Amino acid sequence: MKIAYLGEIGAYSEEAAINYFGTEAVLIPHESFHQIFQSVEDKQVDYGLVPIENSLAGSIHQNYDLLLHHNLSIIGEQYLRIRHCLIVHPNAQIADIKKIISHPQALAQCDRYIRQLPISSTEPTYNTAGSVKMISEGSDQSVAAIASKRAAKVYGMKIIAEGIEDNPANFTRFIALATEPIQPNDNTKTSIVFSLNNEPGALFKALSVFALRDIDMTKIESRPQVGKVWEYLFYIDFIGSVLDQPAERALEHLKEYALMLRVLGSYSQHKLDFSE
Repeated sequence: MKIAYLGEIGAYSEEAAINYFGTEAVLIPHESFHQIFQSVEDKQVDYGLVPIENSLAGSIHQNYDLLLHHNLSIIGEQYLRIRHCLIVHPNAQIADIKKIISHPQALAQCDRYIRQLPISSTEPTYNTAGSVKMISEGSDQSVAAIASKRAAKVYGMKIIAEGIEDNPANFTRFIALATEPIQPNDNTKTSIVFSLNNEPGALFKALSVFALRDIDMTKIESRPQVGKVWEYLFYIDFIGSVLDQPAERALEHLKEYALMLRVLGSYSQHKLDFSE
């Protein structure tokens, strides 16, 4: 089983893929989200795993757009607790650090910790694990990286401090992608996208189809429609399967208002454990 994920070996995405698909899966790193979607669609891999939102930074809008532009289905989700570490060469000490490198989000999420260090600069990189790989390939012991504990182990580097993120409530939600939808048995969530006429009350009517049937909406996201000024796409996650009668009737009702409606997938929920 081949799985596409973003980044280098040791990336948070790789860790999420191992947690979801298991240690026997063959994990294949990709350089961009577009490449992941295309690899799954072209059946070069069996599945893809991409981040869709972070509890601190919000939604990954590029992947919402890619969901619409590729003929793939969401078949599952995985939450990952993000624990950032300060990582250096094995012989380096914290007093040696002059520069810290990492992905821009990781640098931002550790801003308070970074500011209390006597360093001269920070530098954004393409990937957290990639930043550890970069310092491991050089000899400059004044450069540190922010990444996962796994990344430090993979590249033989030393962890100076763990859990350096400013806010411990730092989780990323990943979604698993496949060419065909699945039919989950229970504990189900469904993701859809639709568009509406730009007229008074349109969104209220659309959302009412779920409220009238006591269907719990867990997320609502709007995205601009490319090429259509001030017109939007609406992405919704709700509890239930498209095979459930209330959800089936809600979607039929929604079709009365929607210009376009697409079910992105029904899949089993991952129950978030805040102790993870």
